[in-house]
Amino acid sequence: MALTPQETARYQRHLSLPGFGPAAQEKLKSASVLVVGAGGLGCPALLYLAAAGVGRIAVVDPDRVDASNLQRQVLYTGEDVGVNKAEAAARRLRLLNPLIRIDAHPVRLDRANALELVRPCDLVVDGSDNFATRYLVNDACAIAGRPFVYGAIQGFEGHVSVFNWKGGPTYRCLFPEPPEPGTVPSCAEAGVLGAVTGLIGTAQACEAIKVLAVIGQPLSGRLLVWNALTMAFSTLGLRRDPAARPITELPEEGYGENCGAPGTPDEIDRDGLRRMMREGERVQLLDVREDWERESAAIEPSLHVPLWRLENSAASDLAPFDPSVTTVVYCAAGVRSLRGIRILRERHGYRSALSLRGGMRDWEQ
Repeated sequence: MALTPQETARYQRHLSLPGFGPAAQEKLKSASVLVVGAGGLGCPALLYLAAAGVGRIAVVDPDRVDASNLQRQVLYTGEDVGVNKAEAAARRLRLLNPLIRIDAHPVRLDRANALELVRPCDLVVDGSDNFATRYLVNDACAIAGRPFVYGAIQGFEGHVSVFNWKGGPTYRCLFPEPPEPGTVPSCAEAGVLGAVTGLIGTAQACEAIKVLAVIGQPLSGRLLVWNALTMAFSTLGLRRDPAARPITELPEEGYGENCGAPGTPDEIDRDGLRRMMREGERVQLLDVREDWERESAAIEPSLHVPLWRLENSAASDLAPFDPSVTTVVYCAAGVRSLRGIRILRERHGYRSALSLRGGMRDWEQ
């Protein structure tokens, strides 16, 4: 696809770059990319992919912009709070580069739509923030024969790699199975330095451009690890697992939130809890969030014991709770609460302890 005079003027710094030039830019113009998640990783990736001139970019995200997103999700302003992220991102990207096509999909990537969204694209950038979506992206890309650029952050550390590229490793070669629910905190639970998402998301955009423009050596078979506190970069080698089974179809189950099927026996959803409270059933509420989280909102009446204290708690810390009464534990997003119910069951004999699915995030919605 030959470049127009407008495109030649806009991308001249690419065109004059040795090893890139018009041929690579034309490849970007004819390319199509799916970006899953327009959050901390997706925002910088989207900005640089759009600015670079990728011909078509599809954005998938069901969430709405929240004030807490503005610390790191640089596509949005305060005026976007309450607006769907995919639609807000598309509007901003069209202003950044009106010469490309931006498609907004304000839906959650799930088993029903994954292949339909992945197949029309040449590459997928995974900016999701949960394991369930990462495994779904991996499996859909493996079936469709599409490479995907992986990025993940935790606190001050970030990872980047390229999976399913020219017979290279898939995400399941690195992590064959999802972790147990509650064992890995989300960004909302553990926090994140905003600039870390910026660097990792930008690195994802760079890897995507390399794959699409056929330049350099993409991070296939390698995992880049960066620590912001020490500014240390390291690269770990990865191999395709020879024992891995070929992925030919999406599993019926295993892509629910928190890597489990919806409605696990350890959880209760917001509607279930509201019904219990409305009908006067005996239920005890335990908030395992930090003090500063509780100051903004809480489900009352509830006992407040932060998870770090619950992990070293004595029975007296839970007074006046009754271990025989149904106890619902809640946190910000339903991750720490899963750890909390295990502590109640294993150390304190609570036979009917449940985690509030989605935590305060779902409760307030």
